[in-house]
Amino acid sequence: MTKRYLAFTALVAASGMFALADTASARDQIRIVGSSTVYPFTTAVAEQFGKSGAGKTPVVESTGTGGGMKLFCAGVGESHPDLTNASRAIKKGEFDDCQKNGVKDIVEIKVGIDGLTIAQSKAGPAMKLTMAQVYLALAEQVPGTDGKLVANPNKNWSDVDKSLPNIKIEVLGPPATSGTRDSFHELFLEVGANKLLADLKKADPKAFDKAWKSIRKDGAYVEAGENDNVIVQKLEANKNAFGIFGYSFLEENLAKLKGVPIDGVAPDYDAISSGKYQGARPLFIYVKKQHIGVVPGIDKFLAEYVSPKAMSKDGYLARKGLVALPKSEADKVMSDAKSLKVLAAADVK
Repeated sequence: MTKRYLAFTALVAASGMFALADTASARDQIRIVGSSTVYPFTTAVAEQFGKSGAGKTPVVESTGTGGGMKLFCAGVGESHPDLTNASRAIKKGEFDDCQKNGVKDIVEIKVGIDGLTIAQSKAGPAMKLTMAQVYLALAEQVPGTDGKLVANPNKNWSDVDKSLPNIKIEVLGPPATSGTRDSFHELFLEVGANKLLADLKKADPKAFDKAWKSIRKDGAYVEAGENDNVIVQKLEANKNAFGIFGYSFLEENLAKLKGVPIDGVAPDYDAISSGKYQGARPLFIYVKKQHIGVVPGIDKFLAEYVSPKAMSKDGYLARKGLVALPKSEADKVMSDAKSLKVLAAADVK
């Protein structure tokens, strides 16, 4: 048996886990799962890491944020991933699952900012939306004529507002397992609900929460899977359709697509970086500290990820569409990554 195998055996036993993969030695290649939004950035870092000779190029899988967290939190040992990408912060339930399954030391690294966009074909009709209009188009229930919630009756955009085009509402977006879907609810539907359902929020907070957390299931919203490139292709094929994905995918496809301004602000780098665009959100990677020193190269991979040549405004990740953190915040992220600061339960919401 190799030293790494024995190290993993001790690691798993200490964590109360006894099942190891049926291999004779520990992995010598980093394995990463998680968010489709963060996937292209982590893939770029993985490729750079491999080219540098620091170790084998890590394997990066796009499983969605929720799916990645499930895999990441399932346990420690070579059969479990070392890192997971996330387009939202880890949830308390996920953190608790990690702890329960022996994943005790988690390092959270904020790698940059993304703008969650609603995009359309360049050949499509001119469109500007408000958060309230997005809610009225896609929520499962909307206010009726008497102000009470009713099943969403809006079939065309012009039903939402007469100033909008008289075309069918068709929005392609991520499934419920995606962090992008979670972000869409929080950044768009909750904001729209706050504008439209203020009285309900005061009278019945639980009913209000249910309203903004529910998306219509009658075909107006189409779950298009975890591959954002599929949404891009469908928007090219249908000029009247709209798609929900991160800013990086919009930027990569500006020859074909355009972003829809929200509350008068178009989704571009400067608006996202400044916070003027309301659909901005942080992006993360989570690292299993217990695997560092066992699976080779994780510490060097992290150093590459948070380096200025990768994460700064002029770095190679910015060229892929990642909006850089302000320098003071980036410096703190770099320091925390270097010290492998463990995420505390009190910091998880």
